[in-house]
Amino acid sequence: MLNLTTTATARRAPALRAPRRTRGLLTAFAATAATHLGSLLTEAKVVEQVTKPALMPLLATHAVSSAAPDRAPRLLTPALLASAAGDALLQVDSEPAFLAGMGAFAAAHICYVTMFAKQGALTDRRRTALVAAGYALAWAVMISQLWPGLGELKAPVAGYSLLLAATAVASAGLGRRGGLGGALFLLSDTLIATRLAGWRELPGHEFWIMSTYLLAQYLLATAALKSAQG
Repeated sequence: MLNLTTTATARRAPALRAPRRTRGLLTAFAATAATHLGSLLTEAKVVEQVTKPALMPLLATHAVSSAAPDRAPRLLTPALLASAAGDALLQVDSEPAFLAGMGAFAAAHICYVTMFAKQGALTDRRRTALVAAGYALAWAVMISQLWPGLGELKAPVAGYSLLLAATAVASAGLGRRGGLGGALFLLSDTLIATRLAGWRELPGHEFWIMSTYLLAQYLLATAALKSAQG
């Protein structure tokens, strides 16, 4: 009886440990995100620099651990790791690093759009067309307003923002969670673009950029996971 009980407990142990590990990773991501956002409000530069590159790897690790191996969306980890590379590059104060960071995020958006399409997010053509029309209008208005102040960054920003809008359109096909994630990502990067164009910044501008970005990434990742699990 003892051996049977021990064996049964051993067989159950992985199933019990997995949710606990997943919750722990999500808690680590949330704690790091809160610490990072707090550092932006208190201007704790060292904490800001240390926590930012850790955010997306933590979210990626949580995503991998929470998905069934045979149903994990394969492009989610590349999307989050490309975002992590973008985060790190944008910490370097130079135009080449900024453009490289934009390229890393462009790769992340290509992963997102491809992944969402494979998950059937674009199958409802009428809804997709309506959402695309709305975002196309928003994109045109945004670019027309930012254009005069973008200087040499006009082409990169225009191209990148099209990818960003494509992610927003595709994510809307995964339901409210995905749609909100895509919209928040667009909002976050629009706040960055207003800075590039020389617009007056909001109070706590960097805080709003990062808070909308982090929530966007979390919503997109969890929407993809939910869709993959069926």
